[in-house]
Amino acid sequence: METPVRSWPVPGRRNAVLDSLTIPGRPEQVRRTRTFVTRALAAAGKGDSVDSDAATLLTSELVTNAIRHTASGRPAGTVTIVIVDVPDGVLIEVIDEGSSAGTPVVRSDLLAQNGHGLYLVQQMAAQWGFLREPGGTTVWFHLAGRAEGG
Repeated sequence: METPVRSWPVPGRRNAVLDSLTIPGRPEQVRRTRTFVTRALAAAGKGDSVDSDAATLLTSELVTNAIRHTASGRPAGTVTIVIVDVPDGVLIEVIDEGSSAGTPVVRSDLLAQNGHGLYLVQQMAAQWGFLREPGGTTVWFHLAGRAEGG
């Protein structure tokens, strides 16, 4: 599955990376990603045009998944977050160091104690998906911009 950055060309408009961050794959670093997303969107002037609270929540869910379920959570593992300006909002990619497990799975059992991260992404993002490559997996989501005056 292609990410929109690679498959979403718009005539006359280039996608632009707003910011990126690579963190150690440790649970205490998730807070750092929330601060990063909020600040990066505000600095790029996107804080009012996209739901930065949703961006922050969904990014922290994906980073947590990367740390818990992939090689990124091993000693010396890392997770990279990339925020991209796209024609209708922002695209956020969370890149891990790979897993021997299967593909990311959305769990819809709302009574379970955990496992709701991808469910939230599915419900709140305009689009989401993943790209599995030999060196890792990129899980991405697109948040559409708010309508004018909204």
